[in-house]
Parts: sequence; C-alpha cells; structure tokens
Amino acid sequence: MFYWLYEMLHGWLDAQGAYDLNIFRYVTFRAAMAVLGSAVLVVMLGPKMMRLLLRARMGDIPDFNQEKLNRLLRNKKNVPTGGGVLICGSILVSTLLWARISNFYVLLAMISMVWLAVLGGVDDWLKIRNKRRGGGRDGLHFHEKILFQIALAVMLAFFAYRYGEYSYRSVAQGLASAPPATYNILALPFWKHPIILPMGVYMVISVFVMTGSSNAVNLTDGMDGLASGCMALVSFVLMILAFLGGTQQTAQFLFIPWVPGAEELSVFAGAMMGACVGFLWHNCYPAKIFMGDTGSLSLGGAIGYIGIVLRQEILLLVVGGVFAFEAISVMLQVGVFKATKRRNGGAGRRIFLMAPYHHHLHLKGWSEPQVVVRLWLVGAVLAAVGLATLKMR
Repeated sequence: MFYWLYEMLHGWLDAQGAYDLNIFRYVTFRAAMAVLGSAVLVVMLGPKMMRLLLRARMGDIPDFNQEKLNRLLRNKKNVPTGGGVLICGSILVSTLLWARISNFYVLLAMISMVWLAVLGGVDDWLKIRNKRRGGGRDGLHFHEKILFQIALAVMLAFFAYRYGEYSYRSVAQGLASAPPATYNILALPFWKHPIILPMGVYMVISVFVMTGSSNAVNLTDGMDGLASGCMALVSFVLMILAFLGGTQQTAQFLFIPWVPGAEELSVFAGAMMGACVGFLWHNCYPAKIFMGDTGSLSLGGAIGYIGIVLRQEILLLVVGGVFAFEAISVMLQVGVFKATKRRNGGAGRRIFLMAPYHHHLHLKGWSEPQVVVRLWLVGAVLAAVGLATLKMR
C-alpha cells in the first residue's frame, strides 16, 4: 500500500522537494520495515489473541503414546493453540503495507499462506474438539491434509513456471545479450552450473519441496520456541536470497538464478521473519501460546514456495536442515519399525526413543530449553553455511 501510494504521488512529491520519500522505492527499506511491523503487531496483539483462543476453548491437551513424555509436557495443558492466526495475519498485513502488491510472486505467496492457514486451522480445531470429547488427539487424516497441500503445490508450481517463462521472454526481448533462462533450472550449492529441468520434473520437485517443507515445519513444532526460532533464521536467509536473486547484476555476479520480480519476496520473507521473532516473545519457554498447525503448515509451505521461485530448493534443504532432519527422523522411525515388525512377528524396533528427534533428546534427559537453544544454534550454523555457498560458487 505504501509503495502504491508512493507510485501515485512521487511526481507531486518530487515537485514539492520531498525527495526523502524516495526511500519507498528501495526494497531493502521496505523489507526492513516489514520485519519491524510484523514483529510489533505480534507482540502487541499476542495477549488479546491468547484471550480469544481460551474463550474459544482452544487450550492444548498434550497426549502422546509415551507416558514419560506426557509427564514432561503436563505443564502445557490449556496453553492456547492456534496462534498461527496471529502470525499469518501479521505477515499479510505487513506485506500489504510494504510490498508491491501487484507483484505476481507476492500474490501467490499470500494465496499460499491463506490456503495452508485455513487447512491448519481446521486441523487444530478438530484436534481440540475430538480430545475434549474423549477421543484421540487426531485432526484431519494425513491423506486429507496431503491432498490439499499437493493441490496447492501443483497450482503454485504451474503458475510460477509459466510466469517465469513469460518474464524471461519479456526481459530477453529488450536485451542485446540475453542472460540464460532461470525459470526451469535447479541451482546447486557450491556449483555455478545449474541443471536444466523439463517441466514435468520441475513440477514433481516443486510439489515435493512445498509439501515436504510444510510438513517438516509442522513436525518440528513440538517445543516452546523451536519452530518459530528456526523459522526466523530461515526467513532471514530467504529475505537476503530474494533480494540478491531479484537483482540482475548481483545475481549474475554470484552465479545464482536471476528471477525478475523476485526481489519483492524479500518483503514477504521479512514479514515472516518479524512475525516469528515477535511470536517468540510469547512462545519462548515457558510458552504462553502455540502456533499450532495454523502457523506451522502455512510457514513451512511459504518457505517452500519461496525456495521454488528462487530456484534454490537444494539450498533451502541446507538452510532448513533442522526441519529436514526432524522430518527424516520420523520417516526413519516409522520405516524401521514397520519393517522390523513384519520380520519379528509384531515386535518392531525403534531407532529413537521417540520421533521427531527433539522428543528423543528430551527423553534422553535434556531439558526443553537445552534442546531448543541447541537446535537454534545448529540452525544458525546452517544458515551461515547456506549464505557462504553464495560466494563459494
């Protein structure tokens, strides 16, 4: 909105000598303001959101198939869940205020966030309702969630591909020496020569990245501040990558894909970072509110979408390594248990005391703050490694 107002009035403002307002042209300034704006919104509105969630009887009811873990988590009973509404709302408000909202990539990012927030909100509501009725702690079935996630990923991947193709052709027509196309490549860390992808392979990778990242963040959201802290780190890296990848000279200098128009995603990523930092104010140990699936599914899908647009899916796997390992730990645990259960006639083996991996560490005797802070540190190192690859190509 501010950018739109500036575009409307910049001629008149220049005539009045208000040259200082030209700062609204710069995406770096608007991204920084989006960080600040969303953080302030979440911190200020957090207490009101907690009261609304408790009034709606959205207090969490921890119940796992592990008695020791239930004892460790007993202090989390009735902590309001569904705070992802506040996170997503703040991100959308900050994006609308500071981004160029006519930008195609920004519009798709907001659609992605709303779609997955609604899906996660339904899942949160069903979980609490079923548990209060004496049932299990189950919301939507896995196949129901994955169906909606795949449908969204296919739509976003198709439109991002077609728009990238259109943008490249539009830009190439106006240049004497056109740069290589980037809408159909897979960029590799530490290597400056990308892989050209057929559209079918592009679609498969995009669906895998979006659904995988959405569910990985969802699995990681099991301790106070863990998912929100790691998301803030990943969002920070994506904010930088979006600015660099959307700037032709910088992208070509660093041998990363140049995606015209992607620089506006730095505002969206900045809003995500600010919202996660603000949410940590209320979500750090001991948490007063949880983001729930409303927040984790939408945030995970958003970073997957940005990775797809920037053609940095592999780098996203590095930067979001904590999320990736949490998801892998679940797949390993389930896979080994099922395989050995068939072999041993019903007695399956487990690799970890419990999956995801943060529960394993908790059951091993680490306190919750120890697990969270140490995984934050791992996330910070991986973020630094991801940024370092830009110069090591």
